[in-house]
Amino acid sequence: MNDVWILGGTGRSGRAIAAELRRRGIEPVLVGRDGERLTAAAGGLPTVVAASVRETAAAIRRERPAVVVNTVGPFLETTAPLLDACLPASHYLDLANDLAAVTALLGRDAELTAAGRTAVTGAGFGVTATESLVVRLCEGRPAPRRVRVDMVPSFAVEDGVLGDALAGTIVMGNPGVAGGGRFQSRRYRTGRLAPARLAADPMKLVLPDGSTVTTASMPLGELVAAQRASGAPDVLAASSEAPSSLVARAVLPVATALLAIGPVRSFARRRLARVRAKARPKPREHSWGHAVVEWPDGSIREGWLRVGEAQSWAATVPAAVARRLLDGQGRPGAYTPATLFGPALAEACGGEYQIR
Repeated sequence: MNDVWILGGTGRSGRAIAAELRRRGIEPVLVGRDGERLTAAAGGLPTVVAASVRETAAAIRRERPAVVVNTVGPFLETTAPLLDACLPASHYLDLANDLAAVTALLGRDAELTAAGRTAVTGAGFGVTATESLVVRLCEGRPAPRRVRVDMVPSFAVEDGVLGDALAGTIVMGNPGVAGGGRFQSRRYRTGRLAPARLAADPMKLVLPDGSTVTTASMPLGELVAAQRASGAPDVLAASSEAPSSLVARAVLPVATALLAIGPVRSFARRRLARVRAKARPKPREHSWGHAVVEWPDGSIREGWLRVGEAQSWAATVPAAVARRLLDGQGRPGAYTPATLFGPALAEACGGEYQIR
């Protein structure tokens, strides 16, 4: 079998990552549930049909690929069994950016180090863009006092249903994450995860291209990545995808309280999975990562990372990470992308820093 397996090979992310890997001279294996769809998506690439996460894990143990790229959410449900399968012989990377999944994988650092394997989580747009910017802003400086990161993706939407994976991620909340309840948001205060309101701290940003967006806080994987990259005791992560209107912010506490009821959560997941999204073009030419870093002496640095369409970049990054892992550039343990490969990874994937 080939060295790199892409799980979820028929999805938009899987297909895009496969194309990026082929541009790097790698012929990946596409893994999925539907043999006909796999064959159609593969374009001559080898395929593995696995009807469930359990079957996929068994195939990984049997074939021992060098690198496994997981695009199958909800990542909190899929990561643990797939990582278990990878530990004896395979490196692992995924595109997670929900706080619970990113935190859970990073918590397995000692186990991965002992096994001599590398796992990289957050190898998509949000975590990679904002973390890379924080690393660049903090280079050569002591630990800052405060960090805020904002992700501003721009992506085209394909016509189709949301699907169970995305619906599951939306309604799952933050089970097992320290510092608050399952359906509370989080931020770092005095170096610890603490509860926060969803969609709090709205901020109107003027992008370098002159357009404006409003971002608000969300319990994203960017939060833990920015804190680990900076060492700051006070960290907030925000997104332009957060519901920042007054009405939405008023409704959120009621909605999240209902999701705490198991049957309601299951019903919401099933209904959301069937919701059809209409195709629409990307809202702006570029996607942006933004960060503001403040030090104890009062000095402040602000910066932006400009990339292209967010979902396209979220294919370029895992392909670049997989190439580096194949080339032996990884280190045993659990990482986010810029912590392992530095801020130059974003530039190698077409990102451009704009530091003030």
